[in-house]
Amino acid sequence: MRKRSMWMAVLATGLFIGGFFPSGSYAQTEAAVAAAPAVTFTQELADAIANQKVALDTVWVLLAAFLVFFMNLGFGMVESGLCRAKNTVNILAKNFIVFGISSLAFWILGWGLMYGDGNGFLGLKGLFMAHGADNSPAGGEAYSGVYSALSWATVPIWAKFFFQLVFAGTAATIVSGAVAERIKFHSFMLFSFVLVAVMYPITGHWIWGGGWLQKLGMWDFAGSTVVHSVGGWAALAGILLLGPRLGKYRADGTAKPIFGHNMTTAALGVFVLWFGWFGFNPGSTMAAVAGDISRIAVTTNSAAAAASLTATLTAWIVLGKPDLSMILNGCLAGLVAITAPCAFVSVGSSVMIGAIAGILVVVAVLLFDKLRIDDPVGALSVHLVNGVFGTLAVGLFAQDAIMPNTTGNGLLFGGGFKLLLAQLTGVGAVAVFTLGIALAVWAIVKVVFGLRVSRAEEIQGLDVGEHGMEAYPDFQGFLTK
Repeated sequence: MRKRSMWMAVLATGLFIGGFFPSGSYAQTEAAVAAAPAVTFTQELADAIANQKVALDTVWVLLAAFLVFFMNLGFGMVESGLCRAKNTVNILAKNFIVFGISSLAFWILGWGLMYGDGNGFLGLKGLFMAHGADNSPAGGEAYSGVYSALSWATVPIWAKFFFQLVFAGTAATIVSGAVAERIKFHSFMLFSFVLVAVMYPITGHWIWGGGWLQKLGMWDFAGSTVVHSVGGWAALAGILLLGPRLGKYRADGTAKPIFGHNMTTAALGVFVLWFGWFGFNPGSTMAAVAGDISRIAVTTNSAAAAASLTATLTAWIVLGKPDLSMILNGCLAGLVAITAPCAFVSVGSSVMIGAIAGILVVVAVLLFDKLRIDDPVGALSVHLVNGVFGTLAVGLFAQDAIMPNTTGNGLLFGGGFKLLLAQLTGVGAVAVFTLGIALAVWAIVKVVFGLRVSRAEEIQGLDVGEHGMEAYPDFQGFLTK
């Protein structure tokens, strides 16, 4: 009788704590306890606890995915704010439509190419999610032999899919800002579909889908390479084929500043992105592991904070003023750089990574201008340069004690060059593939549909030419500046 009372106390406590996920009345539970053998009851209790963990993990993964989805607003605000008023509608339209394109492209083909079982280069199973994982029992368990690379995550298949979808959409959004103010809307849409359906998933399979780089020992926890540098390489290819905006470079080759029209929305956008990154990095645990998600949140924030400060100081020294656009991009650079190593490094190391990223982004912006590579919002400096740096930072700053049996120690903590070489190999392979394929895709789109709007349309603004409307119709004189 005392044994039964003890079990009742344990169960009552569990039901109180887990009341958010009720499974029946107390009276029903008491009756079940009286009727069931002790062994059966113990198994039922263990199953209930396991089910509650899956439920909690699912809520956490979806919440993190919602935060990453919210980053679309941040990108829209940053890009539109850093560009001219006459192109605001166009930039907002691109940022809005790109997630719709990404959602369907990843559902139809990208998910299977990235996570389907196959070979070291691409997935060959589950290529068309449209055939219905929702028809499988209990949320997708029948697909466990199709998407083995994600079998370690116990949440339902649709939670896995949605979390990975918002990452794919982020990669496509990066391209938007880099090619802003001169690209045709429909050409951008076409490229975005190909990027998310084919290009992004293939390199993603190499690193996250059980592919050859993963087996080589490359690590990218939340996507400095998988998401950010892929978007950066694709954007660079587009810039090279588009050319600079009219009036960006003087006759002597020096860059002429083209100021953004609304620094308020740009700053708002970066705050949204900083907030969303707490889903981007901690959410990549795909489980509500208290210690891990707490530590990753702190390393993420610390890198962003340090990068904001060093970008401010670097701009102050080099430009003579603490340029707000540099401060904002500095914060984003720190977030991109810490994305790959966030789970594998100490808080102290995250501060160092962020500090370096803040310097790199300012130097990169000035370098791209000298090279006449016109990037209106600094997307290459943020996502490409610091995506590469963040990936290499794993090979430098990783500590095995922080997440045992994963990366091992990086170069600066006695691990030698093995990890750093694996990271370098990954960076190089993704660069060659993505830049090469992106150049080919952009070139085909250019030949078939054209890439750049007309000179007259670019001068007038893409809002009227591409969309037949204006973001600020009451300020006609301001729009042409």
